[in-house]
Amino acid sequence: MAHDLPPRPASFSLEEVTAAIASVHPAIEVPDSRFVDFTVAGEAQIIADNSCAHEFVLGAAATEAWRDTDLSLHGVHASVRSTRRSFTRDGSGAAVLGSPLVALAWLANELRSLGLGLLRDQVVTTGACMTPLEVEAGDEVTADFGTLGRVSASFRS
Repeated sequence: MAHDLPPRPASFSLEEVTAAIASVHPAIEVPDSRFVDFTVAGEAQIIADNSCAHEFVLGAAATEAWRDTDLSLHGVHASVRSTRRSFTRDGSGAAVLGSPLVALAWLANELRSLGLGLLRDQVVTTGACMTPLEVEAGDEVTADFGTLGRVSASFRS
């Protein structure tokens, strides 16, 4: 975030939230859960489990040209490669509440309603733009965000 979006009575507009963004980065979110089958854990347990958040890999900042990009239509191509297997998956920003910017505005307004804000220098992940990749030890994952950059991660045992 480039600057704070402190709590206030009025909702934040999409334009205000977008203007508060310092930079956009390609990233890989790495979920995990303490539940063997998180799909049956229930909402309260998933929230207590940090919504299955675990780690993420943050790529280099994209150029300011991202502001002229319709992130809802922007495609992402991911690949998983190892000595045992190889597959790819495609997605787009539309998978994130219709647009990552809409997701960020929702977060800013949800926090506002709780008397909280987004703070300068915070890093916010807006969500996955594709169905999660199934990874195993030995896999190399690359996510290509086109003009926004690439990011990769290796998974070891």
